[in-house]
Amino acid sequence: MKSGDAAKLMGWDTTRLSRIERGTYRISGDEVRSLSDRLGVDDLAGVEEVARVAEEPLGEGWWAAYAGRIGQNYLDFIELEGDAESLQIQHPVIIPGLLQSPGYVREMITRAPTAVSPAHAEMLVSIRLARQAVLSKAAKLHALVPESALHAKFESGPAIMRDQIRRLLDVSEMPNVEFQLIPLTTHPTYGSNGAITLLSHKHPWAKVASVDNPMGGNHTDDTQQVSFLEKEFEAIAGIALPVDKSRDLLNEYLEGLHQ
Repeated sequence: MKSGDAAKLMGWDTTRLSRIERGTYRISGDEVRSLSDRLGVDDLAGVEEVARVAEEPLGEGWWAAYAGRIGQNYLDFIELEGDAESLQIQHPVIIPGLLQSPGYVREMITRAPTAVSPAHAEMLVSIRLARQAVLSKAAKLHALVPESALHAKFESGPAIMRDQIRRLLDVSEMPNVEFQLIPLTTHPTYGSNGAITLLSHKHPWAKVASVDNPMGGNHTDDTQQVSFLEKEFEAIAGIALPVDKSRDLLNEYLEGLHQ
């Protein structure tokens, strides 16, 4: 159906529908239900979920306070992440943000090659730590972390990595988390496409894939692209250590840092 036909069904002019599609004009929950009924949509659960989102107040998430202060791509990612029911994350080089300890977060942000002001750095630290609340909301997480990341050394000494490994051990014991280490012996082609995040939301929202970059990442719900990254994630998970062996290895590294 063309957009003009949908507008006629609701008695709208095409300008109003165009503004709704661009996100500059809100549609109410009742309008979602009415349009779905006239289009013959029989997925009642899906319709109700879309109507629920339509009725949510704008700017309700904690991340709304950072609008205009961080890049829009990053802001969009934080919202997608915060609303996710399940997440799959993989990074080929470092500990992913959701799993980072406060000290590790600070090292990653304040010592980054692209320098930012101290105030902006503190804001980014606060944001990254706030994002971790999604785990306490019982969102399911499957994390793939490179063993090589455990070899990181910092000028301040081994305390950063001790705390970081303790953080990984704590997270790995959460009932909603599946944690796997990617062993050092893994062929470098695994993960060579960069950091991957896959975000699943309530029906009927499509699964979203995000490929990390310094500008906040590229996000897509294109079926083919998401499927490609899902297969890559599954392939890496297939060669990663099992959950129990990953935890054992974390303990070995922690013991080594105490010697």
